Amino acid sequence: MSELGELEPVARQSTAELIAAQLRSAIMYGVFAPGTQLGEAELAARFAVSRGPLREAMQRLVQEGLLRGERHRGLFVIDLSASDVRDVYLARLAIERTSCQLIMSGNRGEAVVRLAEALDNLVAAGQSRDRNAMSDADQAFHQTLVSCSGNTRLERMAQTLLVETRMCLAALQEHYPEPDELVAEHRALVDAISDGDEQQLISLIESHMLESIDRLVPPSS
Repeated sequence: MSELGELEPVARQSTAELIAAQLRSAIMYGVFAPGTQLGEAELAARFAVSRGPLREAMQRLVQEGLLRGERHRGLFVIDLSASDVRDVYLARLAIERTSCQLIMSGNRGEAVVRLAEALDNLVAAGQSRDRNAMSDADQAFHQTLVSCSGNTRLERMAQTLLVETRMCLAALQEHYPEPDELVAEHRALVDAISDGDEQQLISLIESHMLESIDRLVPPSS
């Protein structure tokens, strides 16, 4: 098994989607740092594929907003400014606030079961004190939260934002909350759903996102 974000050759029958998944992972985990130029020849050799599917994969990431093109220079991993970080978390807030409202008007019982399992994984990651494992479990919890809304379009919108979130966390691990604090924040969300307290749930998800901005963005930015 490869290490987090590490690139490896793909099988001949693999599609551009699988190549894109590996590139996306490498960007998420900081293997390709913000601003890194991605060279076709080098990547094609590392993946052991022709340039056709590689170009298709890279264009997918351009469309997702994870790569940017510069005329006559090629493709680069996006840089995330303080303004970008704010935008990511405010966009996530809009999606997750709506997801919470849909959960409260839908099958709360199923949501509690799924989120409790995601919370258990977060607890285990916190006990390991492995920052990468904690970030992954944190993301998985929020992916589950949006999935529990039952709205597939919200899920698609959330996916790229979560990749950008992971990029922020990879670069700013020193600002990540302590395990007990992280678990408590997410346990409170599950409890609010279980209690049927929509007002509390919305207040908690808003605080969670806005406090994340405060942690990740310097006051002067």
